[in-house]
Amino acid sequence: MEPYDRSVQHTVQHEQNLKRLQALRPIDDDFMRCLFRNNIPLTQELIDAIFPAEGLQIRTVETQADLKHLTGPRSLLLDILASDAQDKKYNIEIQRSDKGAGAKRARYHSSALDVDLLKKKQDFDSLPTTYIIFITENDYYNRKLSMYHIERVIQETNDPFNDEAHIIYVNGQYRGDDALGELMHDFSCNDWKEMKNEKLAEATRELKETEEGVDTMCRILEEMCNEVEAKAIRNVAFRLFRNGSDYQTIIAATDMPYETIDEWYKEYIDQKNQ
Repeated sequence: MEPYDRSVQHTVQHEQNLKRLQALRPIDDDFMRCLFRNNIPLTQELIDAIFPAEGLQIRTVETQADLKHLTGPRSLLLDILASDAQDKKYNIEIQRSDKGAGAKRARYHSSALDVDLLKKKQDFDSLPTTYIIFITENDYYNRKLSMYHIERVIQETNDPFNDEAHIIYVNGQYRGDDALGELMHDFSCNDWKEMKNEKLAEATRELKETEEGVDTMCRILEEMCNEVEAKAIRNVAFRLFRNGSDYQTIIAATDMPYETIDEWYKEYIDQKNQ
């Protein structure tokens, strides 16, 4: 593909999106999802770096995987869900904020993945081996290790529980002289020319310097801006609901149609009754 022509005139919003795009790094989750979307070779690089001696073969990769079998009000959208030749499952999550990387978040991901993977009337032994992998921008456990493996054990004997559900925290600040150290370095780079891993550098270049990649990323950034704006307007409507305002007042304040206000009011009532 030809390099993207930066001389083309753009709207102000598009120019802002272009600047935001150049600042994005793989550790930024929305950019990461685009880098890994349907990219089995790049996912293989990451899995090989985390499991260097196991010779795992990645077969499928899905980004923003929606766990459709969950019941209740809290759904879950996975950053990356990959499978290998032995049907082991790898849920890889990028966590820039320490607040989003807590132990109970990892527990929820593990249990939600199990619910989604086990089909009706299927025996529990059919559950595949799962790995919940949090790549954190900071050293979450502050022990200066490259990774932290969390496993269940029988406390009285210290024997493994062998439920085949694993949790791994990868330290995004790790800079060791190995494949994982190189990838963690690259995850913090916004310039593909400074990256050490060739596959990650090429995927980054394609999204930042080709017409197809730039168009895709700018469309995603625009959608994100629209979502933020819609959420802000929705919050205004919810405050007015709490104040007892009628529909006409809220329509005038938010410039949203009656149907949207009515839908938001139903959500407001549902939340209030929980």
